[in-house]
Amino acid sequence: MNKRVGIIGGGNLGVAIAEGLMKSCFIQPDHIIITRRNIAAIRHLEQQGILVSDNNVEAVTYADVIVLAVKPFQVAEVLDRIKPSLTENHVVVSVVTGVTVEMLRQYAGEKVSLVRAMPNTAIAIQESMTCLSFDAISSERLAYVQELFNQLGKVVVIDEKLMDAATVLGACGIAYALRYIRANIQGGIEIGFDAATASLIAAQTVKGAAELLIKTGRHPEQEIDKVTTPKGCTIAGLNEMEHQGFSSSLIKGISASFDKINHK
Repeated sequence: MNKRVGIIGGGNLGVAIAEGLMKSCFIQPDHIIITRRNIAAIRHLEQQGILVSDNNVEAVTYADVIVLAVKPFQVAEVLDRIKPSLTENHVVVSVVTGVTVEMLRQYAGEKVSLVRAMPNTAIAIQESMTCLSFDAISSERLAYVQELFNQLGKVVVIDEKLMDAATVLGACGIAYALRYIRANIQGGIEIGFDAATASLIAAQTVKGAAELLIKTGRHPEQEIDKVTTPKGCTIAGLNEMEHQGFSSSLIKGISASFDKINHK
């Protein structure tokens, strides 16, 4: 499908989406338009063939799929201004944290198809985990949105009631994984590595572990069993981590983040 994509909001996330789609060759650069009030901040995208504008209505008129990448407090104002230009042929995809499909419907009206997307910061390198939920959209249009975000990482469609949980596991989860890597680097330095070498080993090891699960579909324990020999150093380290509350603290941290979202 030769669709045009309009990205309203040329901040870090909006720019990452535009550049990721361009790099993937999923869509021609001149079929992407991105907006920002301070248009000078996104002028560099013109050199890559992407259209830039400071006019949201212009983007809506030009595009078939509208990606809403603004701040949560801006959603109502932005949708109110572009609502008269939205038609039944538009798909509005919101990547705005905390704004529900019901709220989007209230602001955008009844005509448009709606998708709520929750990517994470790895979208900047086309390695995001993006969760989608939707309202009043055809299977063909939903498939297009899925394929669009597949260019930027992995995609899963979930019930919207799980979006807060997806935020914790997929978006906050980046920070949890990085904190583990940081601790691994510190441990590596303590046992003799310089910081740069420890960082490379720790990061590549985590990348490899993640790819094992993604590509094989196996449970983590199946891979753990392969490296935990009887009386070996791996099981000694794992047991000490568990004695110190490793898994328990991680699970409690995830629950704490989820509770925070639900009591904001």
